[in-house]
Amino acid sequence: MRLQFIATALAAVPAALCLQEQAPLTGHSRLHGSSVDKDAPSYRQRLIDLHRNLVRIPSVSGAEFEVGQWLVDHLISRGLRADVQFVAPRDGTPDGAQRFNVLAWPGQHADPRPKVLVSSHIDVVPPFIDYGIEDGPVTGDTVIRGRGSVDAKASVAAMIVAVEELLAAGRIGRDDVMLVFVVGEEVAGDGMITFSDAVQARDEPPSWHSVIFGEPTESKLVCGHKGALFCDLKVTGVASHSGYPWLGKSANDMLIRAVAKILDTDLGSSDLYGNTTFNLGLMQGGIAANVVPASATAKFGARVAIGPEKGGDVIVRKRIQAILDEIDKDAFEMTCNPGYGTVDCSCDVEGFDTLTVNYGTDVANLKGNFTRYLYGPGSILVAHGDNEALKVADLELAVENYGKLIEHALGK
Repeated sequence: MRLQFIATALAAVPAALCLQEQAPLTGHSRLHGSSVDKDAPSYRQRLIDLHRNLVRIPSVSGAEFEVGQWLVDHLISRGLRADVQFVAPRDGTPDGAQRFNVLAWPGQHADPRPKVLVSSHIDVVPPFIDYGIEDGPVTGDTVIRGRGSVDAKASVAAMIVAVEELLAAGRIGRDDVMLVFVVGEEVAGDGMITFSDAVQARDEPPSWHSVIFGEPTESKLVCGHKGALFCDLKVTGVASHSGYPWLGKSANDMLIRAVAKILDTDLGSSDLYGNTTFNLGLMQGGIAANVVPASATAKFGARVAIGPEKGGDVIVRKRIQAILDEIDKDAFEMTCNPGYGTVDCSCDVEGFDTLTVNYGTDVANLKGNFTRYLYGPGSILVAHGDNEALKVADLELAVENYGKLIEHALGK
C-alpha cells in the first residue's frame, strides 16, 4: 500500500536544511557507560546506542529534520526499507527546512501491505536538554536523562529493536509490520494528521487491522485517555478612567468572572476518566492600572472526560460558551482548534497492568476502523520537565512488551 510516499533519496536533501542550533540546559553527564551486567539482554548495547543517538539530536516540534534524517539512515543501515512523507512547515521550522514523517518496513516491496502499524513521534517539547547516563557499569537500574529520553524517543528506540528481535527470531514475517514515526505530535498532531489524510485519500482501505502507539505510560497498557479542547478567548469591553469604572466595561473583570464560573462548573465527568479539567494557560489584558481595560485575551486547555470521541469536545465547548453568554453575550469571542472526546484503547492483553491517562496522543489523529493499543516506557510526570529520565530496565522491558503486543495483534 503506497501512501503517496516521497521517494527522493534523503541524502540528496541539502545540508543547509539542517536544524538551527538550540541552546541546551546544562548539568547532565554525557558519560556513555559500558555494560557488564551478566543478566543483560543481548540487545542492550544496541538499544542504548540507538536511544542515545536519538536523544542527542535536538528535535523540538517544527525542527525535526536532523533527527528524521539520522533515523532514515539508521533504519536503512539495519536492512529496513525506509521512506519519508513530507509535512508542512509550522512555527519553529527554520527557514528553508523540511519536515517529514519516517516510514519503514522489513519487506522489500515498494508498496507495503502491513497487518500492524507500530508508531510513535520524534518531536519533543522545548528546551533541548543534552543526553546523560550515569557513570559506571550499566545495569538495569542505570538512569538515562535528556529531552525526549522518555517522551517519546524511548518508545521509538524500543519499537525498532523489538521489531528487529522478532524478525531475527522468525516470530513475525517481513510483511507483517510497518514502523511510522511522525513529527508534530507535541503541538498539533500535524504529522499523524498528514499520514491519516493520505490513507483516507486512497481508493482502497488500509491493510492494517491494529496500531500500536508509543507514549510514556509507566510500562502499563492504556485503556483510554481524556479528550482535548484548546481555545482562544477574546473579550471586548469599554475603556474609561479607573476613578469612574461605571462609565466603562472592564474586559478583565468579565474574563475573571467567566473563568471563576467555569472552574466551579462540572463541564463533564465519567466513571472511567473522572472530571473534565480546565486550565487557563495564558491571559493578558489592559494597558495601565488607571484605565478600565477595553480588551483582554486568554488561551485555555480543557482535558475532556466525556465521549463520544467525535463530539465530546463539542459538548464541553457548548457548556463553556453558555457560561460566557451568561456573563456577557456580546463581549466574548471563542475560537477553538479541532478537538475530540475521550479516546478508548484496547487493553485486554494478558500480562499487562492497565491504566487511563489524562493527556492527549496521536491515537485520535489516525482515522480508521482498527484496534488501538497505547503503551510505552517512562512516566508522563517527568516527560516535559528538566528531570526527564528513565532507567535502562524501562527501555528493555519496553522491547519485550512491544514484541508481545505485536505478536498479540498479529494473532487477532
